[in-house]
Formats: sequence, structure tokens, C-alpha cells
Amino acid sequence: MDYHSRLEGMLPLSPNRPKCNARPIVYVAHASSMCVNSNQCSFPFPQKYLWTFSLLSRYPRVGTSLPPFKFPFNLVKQVMALRACGFIVFRRLAQSSPPPDNIEYLLLQTSYGKHHWTPPKGHVDPGEDDLTTALRETQEEAGLREEHLQVVDGFLQELRYEVRGRPKTVLYWLAELRDPKMAVTLSKEHQDYRWAKLEEACSLAQHKDLQDTLRAAQQHLDPEQGKY
Repeated sequence: MDYHSRLEGMLPLSPNRPKCNARPIVYVAHASSMCVNSNQCSFPFPQKYLWTFSLLSRYPRVGTSLPPFKFPFNLVKQVMALRACGFIVFRRLAQSSPPPDNIEYLLLQTSYGKHHWTPPKGHVDPGEDDLTTALRETQEEAGLREEHLQVVDGFLQELRYEVRGRPKTVLYWLAELRDPKMAVTLSKEHQDYRWAKLEEACSLAQHKDLQDTLRAAQQHLDPEQGKY
């Protein structure tokens, strides 16, 4: 039986339950009295359980009569997880320099926080697939549309880390800018951009997982380089 069914069996449905747009503030589990503060997570309680906010606020001892119930913390963690997608965008300079010195990567500097540098990326919207997110975010953040890019086959990097205690997954595809001279148009989320060769790009990126992703992209584009 799923946790929604268990909850419905534990708390009687009241015909006079209040209508409330707030998320449930507390969920009481038998014996341990564990609570979840909805201000700290985005747990998707069904609409019909929103009334428990009022019920548990008026009857704080209701938890003592509940049957044993294991709170689905794994599900909460999955719901709280963040997911973002983007592109490692690169361009090839005129053949005045031999590969790989003719490859430059696009990094954007945020206009908020610590003004860090990353490739164009952003969070997945509800109902949106990952690749669509990557294309949309690249257009929104850098002004580069799908027709401006040539997606490179066989490259997809996944980064996993935590942001303020919440797990985050970032997927990066690799794409070449068809016209190396095309201008980048920034959104309000960014204040600067730079085309940088590998070592400079890694220096700007700072975080090791992103540095490793950039190096993996370079290796994918120039397999011979890894032999030396």
C-alpha cells in the first residue's frame, strides 16, 4: 500500500475539513513524532491532504492515536532533488592553430551570488525532457538557438553534488557553434561571457567536476591528445 493510502486510512476524512492553499506544515508519525517543515522542502502532498494543516494545528495530540507508519524519507529526498541540463558549447577558430589549440569553450558569468562561471544550463521545467531543457536554457542564457548548434554524438556528462543540502544532478551535452563569429546575447542572469581555451576555461570553472567535464569534452573532440 502506498503512503497516500496509508495516510487516508490513518486520518479520517472530515466533511467539514477547511479549504486551505497552504502546504501542510507538519506530518506526525506514530512513536517518533517526526515532522517535516514545508518551508524547507517542496513535498507534493495531494490537494485532499492540505486540510491536515488545520487538523494537526488544532489537535496536536492526534499523532498519538495513529498506527505505526514509516515516513517515506527516500521519496521526500527524490522530490527535493534538483535537476538541470545544459550544453558545453565550443567553437573552432580559423585553422591558424592546429587542434586542439583552435577550440574555445563558452562560459557565462552569473550576475548574482559569487559570480561563478558555468556553461549555459538551467533547471528542468515540469513535463520537459532533458535535451529540450538544455536547448531552451542555451537560447535563454546565451541567445543561441538549436539551429545555431551542431550537437556532437556520443557525449553526455552527468554531474552530481549538493546545493544547500539538496541533491542536484546536472547533465551536459556537447555542441559546436556552427558560425564561430556569431554573437552571444546574455540574459539578466549573467553579466559577462568568455570564449576560453581548455586551461583558461578550467581555471574559470573552479569546481573539479566541471573541470573534468571540460577535459572530457576536449578528449572527445581530440582523442589523439590522450595518447601523449
